[in-house]
Amino acid sequence: MKQRIRIIRAVKYTGAVVLAIGVLIFLYGFFISDRSLWTGIGIGTVMGAVFLFLMGVFFVGTEEKIKERYGKLKSKNENTN
Repeated sequence: MKQRIRIIRAVKYTGAVVLAIGVLIFLYGFFISDRSLWTGIGIGTVMGAVFLFLMGVFFVGTEEKIKERYGKLKSKNENTN
């Protein structure tokens, strides 16, 4: 359980840092820069941060579900023997 909490915490903080960087790049490109290149890079960075967070949550959830099923299967096999 501690391992999953550590993974979620790492994904959360990494996603937050990348999201903040992406928002700053987007705001720079939208309000300060005269080129729209920075705006696109900012949007892509924000999308990357969201994708990173969702994949981390998905992997932790999948791991939890697999361990739950394995535990049920193991107890079921012990009961039949």
